[in-house]
Amino acid sequence: MEIEGKKFKVNNQDKIFYPEANYSKSDIMEYYKKIAPVMLPHIQNRPLTMLRYPDGIEGKRFFQKDMPDYFPDWIETKELEKKEGGKLRYILGNNTATLVYLASQASLTSHIWLSKIEKPNYPDKLIFDLDPSDEDFSKVKYAAKVIKDFFEKLKVSTFVMTTGSSGLHVVIPIKPELTFEEVLNLSQAMASYLEKQHPEDFTTQTRKNKRGKKIYLDVMRNAYGQTSVAPYSLRARPQAPVATPLDWKEVSSLESSAKYTLANIFKRLAQKKDPWEKIYEQAVSIKELKEKFEDFL
Repeated sequence: MEIEGKKFKVNNQDKIFYPEANYSKSDIMEYYKKIAPVMLPHIQNRPLTMLRYPDGIEGKRFFQKDMPDYFPDWIETKELEKKEGGKLRYILGNNTATLVYLASQASLTSHIWLSKIEKPNYPDKLIFDLDPSDEDFSKVKYAAKVIKDFFEKLKVSTFVMTTGSSGLHVVIPIKPELTFEEVLNLSQAMASYLEKQHPEDFTTQTRKNKRGKKIYLDVMRNAYGQTSVAPYSLRARPQAPVATPLDWKEVSSLESSAKYTLANIFKRLAQKKDPWEKIYEQAVSIKELKEKFEDFL
């Protein structure tokens, strides 16, 4: 196969990755080829972790951070320090050929850093990851609205995305001014504040068996080396759902995080521009946000 002048061999193109929806490796590669113009701006120059399913979504999976030696040398990479010492050579999803090649290697889902390689220890977004402790998606929507309202009081814009799994991500684009450690500390303080304001609804308890039916305000993705699912990435669920950026007005009628799939995402994009197309134009000073929050308390 050749894409953008980059050549690579593809085996088992007819292998089924999504049995219920009957999507093959070839279908997944075609998806990433087609979605690339919308997806690439969100992952450009960000260290990428692969989530690979060699035998399809019903088989074993594994995360892979370090680029294997047998991957083509035209794939862009960045070597970064591990928190525990040593280095890893991360893939950068900077072009269509790379996205399609990763799909050919059974990497169905891409997870990306919250920082770019230019300033790897300085995140340019802050994330609240909201997942239900039960099947009640309305709780997730309520939590997302509470967080949106909270940041509106601080005069900060927020963005929302389905994870394609069971929850929502609320994202605040920030200027890369503080380290991951500083941003994590701030996000933990914010989560604790929201938990105290809504003790019946939210928890910051990391242990699942102690959360009850509350929504876990997960801010641990705001740490160095942690990742979040990339916008427009496929998820390993039966109908091939897609992590999809939304307008806030769409959230109230949303019935699940898996609404958008490989089957309908392009219809959506034909009717509506990517809601996150200009997300970083609204980046706020994280230093100023920290001061605003401290004054708010």
